[in-house]
Amino acid sequence: MGLGVLDRSRTIAPDGWSRWLVPPSALAVHLSIGQAYAWSVFKTPLEKALHLNGVQSGLPFQLAIVMLGLSAAFGGTLVERNGPRWAMAVSSVAFGAGFLIAALGVATSQFWLVVVGYGLVGGIGLGIGYISPVSTLIKWFPDRPGMATGIAIMGFGGGALIASPWSTAMLAGFGTTTSGIAETFAVHGVVYAIFMAMGVFLVRVPADGWKPAGWDPSMATSHKLITTNNVSARNAIKTPQFWLLWLVLCLNVTAGIGILEKASPMIVDFFKVSPAPAAGFVALLSLTNMLGRFVWSSTSDAIGRKNMYRIYLGVGALLYLILVTAGGSAKIVFVLAACLILSFYGGGFATVPAYLRDLFGTYQVGAIHGRLLTAWSVAGVAGPLIIDGIADAQHAAGKSGPALYALSFYIMIGLLIVGFVANELIRPVDSKFHEPVAGSDAPAAQEVDAK
Repeated sequence: MGLGVLDRSRTIAPDGWSRWLVPPSALAVHLSIGQAYAWSVFKTPLEKALHLNGVQSGLPFQLAIVMLGLSAAFGGTLVERNGPRWAMAVSSVAFGAGFLIAALGVATSQFWLVVVGYGLVGGIGLGIGYISPVSTLIKWFPDRPGMATGIAIMGFGGGALIASPWSTAMLAGFGTTTSGIAETFAVHGVVYAIFMAMGVFLVRVPADGWKPAGWDPSMATSHKLITTNNVSARNAIKTPQFWLLWLVLCLNVTAGIGILEKASPMIVDFFKVSPAPAAGFVALLSLTNMLGRFVWSSTSDAIGRKNMYRIYLGVGALLYLILVTAGGSAKIVFVLAACLILSFYGGGFATVPAYLRDLFGTYQVGAIHGRLLTAWSVAGVAGPLIIDGIADAQHAAGKSGPALYALSFYIMIGLLIVGFVANELIRPVDSKFHEPVAGSDAPAAQEVDAK
């Protein structure tokens, strides 16, 4: 089968093709690459088998997240040009190959190959795969873009719920020696590549001019900031709207990932719980992270993207304040507040593609989304650095329990307030950035601000 089958022209849907087949194809990719959130399963076995420390065993994951942001940013235009089937195929090959290279590295006790395989090669698969279905889903679901992207990106958040027990079971079966870990990695590479291939051949793009039956694109309601014009990726990064939304996403992710990365030791410090309840808390956070991606992004279709981010940022700041003032005295309050914060963290990821569509149109929304994901790379460093760094400093000063986190929680409140202000400053994009409208010398502006 030639590479021509990957051409965008070969993926145009025939008349009568159901758009509801696109979300499953996107889920096939996102549920696979969402394995990244379960990397911690491999940390201890790798440390014992290859004699690594905690920092070293985290390197493959850290590089993978960095490459996710970079490949999404620099590969976004290629994804738009070549189409979702090509992008999903690249992601499938890179992500599967990353595991196979890592397997070779473990089998030969060459840890640098694990870093290169899972982190560099697999990380490219992460980034390309993450953005591959976004613009396609938005074009198929212009009437419900938040719901559509929420379904796919929910898969990324929920991938660990599948990968964690599956990987643990394989390690138990194959063993945690170098050969057992290598076999586990090899099986991951083959199975994920096959599963992702299902999405590759299922995905389709709508024909030019297609729209859902009965949908009128001019029916923008007063609570949505929506444009019927288009902005290129090159022009989008010249607008203040892009950088304001970059800041909004970065600060929302920083607030969520700080808790996610430190969840197990944090609840132990607060309440002295045993390892089993701590693990249950981590699983619960993963579940709310996943569900928030669908529930809140779907809600944004009804109330508007700007209003949704007002909730993420404003209510998020209040939840952090609750953690500071009452979280240490009531376990249920702590758990509920943390779960809501993580649902906002996941929801922020799922809502942002639709927010970009509202601001910049559908023309190159996938490429714009890729550039925006550099905010994730920054937040992925900033959030854990704030929580871990301050907790270590407070511990060195003789403090313990909730006192280890009070200062960092106040910092998170401040960051969320800054994000709230940035969201309030977002306005419709100036018409000078619009792509020319066919048959007109100047594009017509048709936006509705979200007040």
